[in-house]
Amino acid sequence: MNNSSTEKKGHYIITYRDAKNNKIVSLKAKSICDSNLGLSFVAISDFLFETSSTIINPVEDELKQRFEHTKALHISIYTILSIEEVGMDLDHQGLSFKRDKHNLLVLPTDPPTQ
Repeated sequence: MNNSSTEKKGHYIITYRDAKNNKIVSLKAKSICDSNLGLSFVAISDFLFETSSTIINPVEDELKQRFEHTKALHISIYTILSIEEVGMDLDHQGLSFKRDKHNLLVLPTDPPTQ
């Protein structure tokens, strides 16, 4: 999907710590919602990848291959570093969850080593 239509419709940039390799990953997606795995998880779906560029970004290409057949990624809120809303319409209500997550205990973590 090209960037101009993506930004017009809006999407999220989710930055999280990947448990598989302890690296920081930024992933673009259209949808974030409550996960059926439990209160401390969110489900990320409808992934977006830049395909209109003639220059291949190796990091984005690796993510595209990794999540090509993934219906939804369920990650713990404790691994999420930030969620950025990009290009949302003026009448957009913001990100909200049906399950209230405000009482979850935030555990201290060591910063990842790279």
